[in-house]
Amino acid sequence: MSEPLDFQKYLETKRGQVNQWLSDFIEQRFDNRRRLCRAMAYSLMAGGKRLRPLLCMASAQAVGQPEDSDVLAFGCALEMIHTYTLIHDDLPAMDDDSLRRGQATCHVAFDEATAILAGDALLTLAFEVMAELACRHPAGAKAVLQVSKAAGYQGIIEGQMRDIEAEGQSLGLDSLKQMHQFKTGALIEAAVVSGALLGGATPTLIDALSEYARNIGLAFQVTDDILNVEGDPDLMGKAAGTDLKLEKSTYPGFLGLEASRSFARELINNALQALAVFDTKAKPLSALAYYIIERKR
Repeated sequence: MSEPLDFQKYLETKRGQVNQWLSDFIEQRFDNRRRLCRAMAYSLMAGGKRLRPLLCMASAQAVGQPEDSDVLAFGCALEMIHTYTLIHDDLPAMDDDSLRRGQATCHVAFDEATAILAGDALLTLAFEVMAELACRHPAGAKAVLQVSKAAGYQGIIEGQMRDIEAEGQSLGLDSLKQMHQFKTGALIEAAVVSGALLGGATPTLIDALSEYARNIGLAFQVTDDILNVEGDPDLMGKAAGTDLKLEKSTYPGFLGLEASRSFARELINNALQALAVFDTKAKPLSALAYYIIERKR
């Protein structure tokens, strides 16, 4: 019988690896004398859950890939993309937030133009990192393609556009799900699938992991919506109640809080069922699924 996973220790270890990689990368590649580099580093090292790199690494582990520096670097590139989305999401033209991860948002700490360019720079830098890996990895090109689709106009950007267009409207549940599969779920699925590709997964295992990722991606957004209603701003590091202020369509708004919690649990159960084809190497993925709906930030 395998030993149970000490999930808190796992989180601390993996987050430590991600933060160290990012810190080393910034030290080696960024020029702190440049305002743009300072803004990029400010947002990238502001903390956060580091969920996407963790999912990338856990997925590679699930298909039998041991600790691998390429997978870690690829996951950190995903964190750069995620950070770019947060910088742009916080802009006055978008959600106009002044607080992110417990500190001033990038456009408040610097200025709006610098924040826009910092986000652009992190996005393109992420693909530079991934392309460097793809040049030496047999599955690298497929992994980069997966991320490209998720980050583009058929993924995150489409989701953001739908989110803007839906302000002041009441979306049906199917439309709400579809919007969040683009906005939130696409990059989460790309993180899981790219890790599997880099780990040498078979098509059957990739299909199972895609199903897992689609469910946890939606559960992540449902939980975010719930936290926006009843979360503690001090724990979240950002304001609560902003969805109502912006008249956004949300799961609590459509289903109510208790039904939203039940829906999130249902999605996590679906994700865990998708992992049934894996052995104990998928324990971190199972634990991360639970973490998604139990988190407080």
